[in-house]
Amino acid sequence: MVREIRLTPPLPKCLSKRRKVDTECRVFQEKWTQYYLFTEVNTKPVCLVCNQQVSVLKEYNIRRHYETHHEEKYHHLQGQLRKEKINELLTGLKKQQSAFTRIREVSDAAVKASYLIANELVQASKPFSDGEFVKTCMLKAAEVVCPEKRPAFANISLSRNTVADRVEDLSGDLGGQMNDKIKSFIAISVAVDESTDVTDVAQLAIFIRGVDETLTITEEFLELVPMKDTTTANDIFSSLIRMLDKAGVDWSRAVSLATDGAPSMVGGKAGVATKFREKVQATDGGQDFWTFHCILHQEALCCKTLKMDHVMSVVVQTVNFIRARGLNHRQFDCFLSGNDIPAGLPYHTEVRWLSRGAVLKRFFELREEIGQFMEKMGNPVKELKCLEWVQGLAFMVDITQHLNNLNKMLQGRKKVVTQYYENIRSFKLKLSLWETQLSNGDTSHFPCLTAVHVTGLNADLDQYKDKITGLLQEFERRFQIFSELENEFAFFRSPFTVKASDMPADIQLEVIDLQCDSSMKQKFASVGLDTFYQYLLPGYPKLTSLAAKILSMFGTTYLCEQAFSVMNLNKTKHRSG
Repeated sequence: MVREIRLTPPLPKCLSKRRKVDTECRVFQEKWTQYYLFTEVNTKPVCLVCNQQVSVLKEYNIRRHYETHHEEKYHHLQGQLRKEKINELLTGLKKQQSAFTRIREVSDAAVKASYLIANELVQASKPFSDGEFVKTCMLKAAEVVCPEKRPAFANISLSRNTVADRVEDLSGDLGGQMNDKIKSFIAISVAVDESTDVTDVAQLAIFIRGVDETLTITEEFLELVPMKDTTTANDIFSSLIRMLDKAGVDWSRAVSLATDGAPSMVGGKAGVATKFREKVQATDGGQDFWTFHCILHQEALCCKTLKMDHVMSVVVQTVNFIRARGLNHRQFDCFLSGNDIPAGLPYHTEVRWLSRGAVLKRFFELREEIGQFMEKMGNPVKELKCLEWVQGLAFMVDITQHLNNLNKMLQGRKKVVTQYYENIRSFKLKLSLWETQLSNGDTSHFPCLTAVHVTGLNADLDQYKDKITGLLQEFERRFQIFSELENEFAFFRSPFTVKASDMPADIQLEVIDLQCDSSMKQKFASVGLDTFYQYLLPGYPKLTSLAAKILSMFGTTYLCEQAFSVMNLNKTKHRSG
C-alpha cells in the first residue's frame, strides 16, 4: 500500500515555537505551587524543596518530579499545614536568592575596584606589582576600621598579572575612544619628538591636538613608538605615518606639525616636516600647512647668542669644584650654616631650561661666601675681585631671570598658539625697551646689575646693550613663522578690531558681518577666547574653519618632553622591561 505524502512548507521557527507553546499551555500556573511545591524563577520552574529546575515547562514534568522525589514526604500535608510549609519554603528560597545576589554584587564591586586601583597605579607611574602592596594595606586597614568588611576587600584581585590585564583593558578602551574621537576632527595637528631611554632604544613620542565641529579642543597622547634600529628621517616619518593611519587620521584635515628642530626633523629636502607637508598637500590639494620648531627650544637657542662664556665658564668650574666631591660639598654647606645662610648650590645642566638662571642667581647671592671658601680651599676665584667680571655676572643673572620667566609662561598644556605669540611679542617689546634704556645708562629692569654698577660708567653698559640687540635680532629670526601668521593671529585674538581688507578675500565678508553683530561683540567680552568661536556656529563657516585651524595648532613639543620625563621615571635600570 502506497501512502500519499503531502509536502507543505515548514513554518518559521519563531511561529512554530509560539504555536507549540500556546497549544500546550506552557505558562506557569499558580496551582502547581499548591499541588507540586514548585515556583517560577526567571521563567523557569524551580522546586521549592530541592531547588532543582525542570527544563521543560509542562505540568507532566513538574508532577513527575514531585511524585518521584517528594510526594512520600509531603503528601500528608494538607490545608493550612501545606500553606505554611509552602510559605516557609518560599522564604528560604528568597533568602538564598538574595545571598546569591549579594555575592554577585560583591564580585562586581571587587572587579570595578580592581580596575580603579589599577588605573591609579598606572597614572602614578607605579609598578604593577605594587597592587599586592596596596591590597595588603587595605586589608590591614579593614581589620581595624571595619572587620566585618574585610572579606569584601579580600575579594579584590590586585596581583601583578591582574593589574597588567586591567591596564591593558583600560588602554584598549581609551584607544578605541580616541580613534572614534579622531574621526570627528575637522582640524588636526601633531607634535612629535624623539629621545633615547635607559636601554638605548629610541622612543618616538606622538601627540595629537584636534578640533571637532563644535570647536571643542582635544589634546591627547597617541603613541610612544620604540625605534630599535636607525632613527633617520625616513624611519621617523614611516613610524609616524603608520601610527596616524592606524588611528584613522584624515590627512586632508592636517594643519600643522611641531618638532624639536633636530636636523632629521626639519631638514629642507628630506626632513620629517618636509615629507609630512608633501603628504598633506598631496592629499588636500595644496592647502597651507605649517611646521613649528618648538618655541621652548627656540627660546633656549636664542639664549646662546649672549655668548657670555667668560662668565659661565668660571661659574660652572667653581660650582663643579664645590659639588663634585662630597667632602667639599659638606664643608661648603657647613661654612654657609656657620654664617646663618641656607645651604644649597645647584648644578648647571645644559638640557634643563631653567638651570642656568638658578645657578647664576644662587652664585651671585653667595659670591662673597664662595670667594672666601675657595680662598680657604687654596683655589681662589680671581674673577670675583674684578668689578667688570662681577658686572657681567650680574647682567647674566638679570637677563636669564627674564628669559626664565618667559620660559615658564611658554610651558604648560592646552594653550592656544596665539598665547605663545603674545608672550614672544611681549618679550621682543621688552628687549627693545631694555636696549634703549641701557644705551641711556638706565638699569631699572636689571636689579643685580644696578646693585654692582658704578654710577657714571655708561660705557660699561654699551656691551650689555649690544647683547640685548643681538638677542632681539635672534628672536626676530627664529620666530619668523609668527610674522607669516600675524594677520590670522591678529583676527583670532581681536576679531572686532582688525581691518577686513587685511584678511584673505574669502573671509572678508564674514569679518564685516561679525564686526557689525552687536550680540557677538557682547559675547566676546564675556567669554574666553578659546570658547567664543563656538558661538559663531553655524552662521560663519569660513571664520569657524579658520578658528578651528588656529585652535588645533601645537606651538611646542612640551607634551613630548613631559612624556619623556615620565618614561625616564618609569623605565630605570631596575624597571627596563
